[in-house]
Amino acid sequence: MPKSKAGPKRRSGCPLNASIEMLGDRWSLLIIRDMMLLGSRTFKEFLNSYEHPATNILADRLRRLECYGIITTRPDPTDGRKLIYLLTPKGLDLAPVLTEMVLWAGSHERTENQALVAEMRKDKNGFIAKIRARCAPHIATPAER
Repeated sequence: MPKSKAGPKRRSGCPLNASIEMLGDRWSLLIIRDMMLLGSRTFKEFLNSYEHPATNILADRLRRLECYGIITTRPDPTDGRKLIYLLTPKGLDLAPVLTEMVLWAGSHERTENQALVAEMRKDKNGFIAKIRARCAPHIATPAER
């Protein structure tokens, strides 16, 4: 996972492989989901998500997402010992991808949050626009990355 000057070493040049290497585990996608849908920004908020990740797994996934430029950190203004996690524009660009994944699961599996699926189906582009607007105040600027 360490970056070289040319970027992370990949198993192949396939774009799907690059996506899977960055996001191919459940925890990374759930962290991004919580940032987009719930506004989670602290380690404790991620730890208390519906799925309750183990602390070591959570810390590893946050580091990986930061390494790949999907999220970034800054000191918590209320407690400089803690970090705030922010989506980067690259991370926010995953909103349509996660939306499509939810819609796909909603079409093929019985899930609990049918209201979310229905909202996405009714106006997918509007839903994504709301996510972008909700996250915009918390997107890391180039100076913060």
